[in-house]
This record gives sequence, C-alpha cells and structure tokens, in this order.
Amino acid sequence: MPDIGATLREARMRARIDISEVEASTKIRAKYLRALENEEWDLLPGPTYVKSFLRTYAESLDLDAKLLVDEYKLRHEHLSDVEMQPINAAAPGRERRRQGPVVPRWVPLVAIFIVLIVLLGLLQSEEPKTTTPIGDTTTETTPAPPPAANPPPPPSRTRRVRLRIVATGEVNLCLKSGDRTLVNGVTLNAGSRTKTFTSRRFRLTLGNNLARIVINGKSRAVPQSADPIGLEITARRGRRPLSADKRPVCNP
Repeated sequence: MPDIGATLREARMRARIDISEVEASTKIRAKYLRALENEEWDLLPGPTYVKSFLRTYAESLDLDAKLLVDEYKLRHEHLSDVEMQPINAAAPGRERRRQGPVVPRWVPLVAIFIVLIVLLGLLQSEEPKTTTPIGDTTTETTPAPPPAANPPPPPSRTRRVRLRIVATGEVNLCLKSGDRTLVNGVTLNAGSRTKTFTSRRFRLTLGNNLARIVINGKSRAVPQSADPIGLEITARRGRRPLSADKRPVCNP
C-alpha cells in the first residue's frame, strides 16, 4: 500500500481542495493536516489524536478511513515496555504454598440462592393486604395496581440536510427539492458557489465534475464522468447516483 501521507495528499489534490478548506470542514488545524500528509507523527499530540485526525481527514476525502487507520497501527504502533517484559514462572512448590484452600464452585451459587429465598420471604411479608371484617371468614385481598397511563408518543424527528455547490471550473447545474426548482440551469465559473439550501431531499444534475458538494459543512468530491452527473442527496442515505431518466431537468 502507498504511504499514508501520500494517499491523503494525492486525494486532496485530485479533488482540488485547498488545505484551508479541509481545516474549515474538519475543524482540524492546518499544521496537523500537513503533519499527516508528511507523516510527521512527532508533531501530533499523540497516537490517539493521530488516529482520530486520520479518520476524520480520510472521511472528508471519501477515502477508506478504516484501512488507513489500520495501516498506521501496523506501521507505527508498538507494544509497550510492560507488555514486552517476559513472564517469570514461579516455582511449583512456592506457588502452591501461596494459594489458599480451594473452595468448590457450587458453594457461592448455594449462598446466592439462599439469600434470594430470604429476600423473597421478606418482600412477601411486607406486602400490604386488606381484610373484610364482615361474615364468618376473613378474606385477604391485595390491592389492584393503578391503571398504567398511556406513554406520550415519541416526538417525530425530521432529518434535514444543508447543501451548497462550489464550482472548481465552469459547470452547469440544475438543483431541485421535490417540485421546487432551486437552481434553474445556471452555469457557475471557478470559485463561484450557490447559497446554502436546506431540505430533506435534493436532486442534482451537474454538466461535468468540476464542482464540489458541501453537505452539512463537509466538502465532498464529485465522481468523475464524461456524461452529466445526477445525484440524490439526503441526510439518511447521503449521495446516491441517479440514472439518466431520473436526473432533474431545468429550463432556464
């Protein structure tokens, strides 16, 4: 497998993302991001932070975060000095002298069973009872429990997603949410961006891959394709490709 830092750097440059943009989306300081790309592990706070930063950085670039973290563990994590010390076996006679009398395994189980029986007897003796003094016999009845109140229904939660499109080159886009047209076939130049839209579901058509998608503050690269690119974006399922017959069409 290529070096961890080279993999991160090549993925970021291939997506045309500046290190400052990654800092803004991941909340990781730029000097730590550069340390990850240069594999300068001594500049990072510690192994725990290295793995956390590495996982967040890889996910922002759509890389296999688990694979990179496992590669870091394999290459750079070692057993501690305590784990590396050999185990000194004690002499058999000395070990036997240190051990106390052997208690059969069934003894604790019997003790627990006896304690449970005593507790059940105490609970039954303290249970409140009512008597009816009328008649020749006395009938003991236990009070009926109060009817259980219906629990309130759980509040419904609607998951919404915040979306913004950033052009890295000249790109035409059509953006819809349900029956609403949010961006009607507009061509953006490099560096231009749309405003941030909020909805439960978006359908997007891009004329090419010269754009980045910012979902809930995280920048995502657009898959490369010679044809127009169609995407469905939701908070639950993330990005899903759309076939040509399901891509939204705008009439500017």
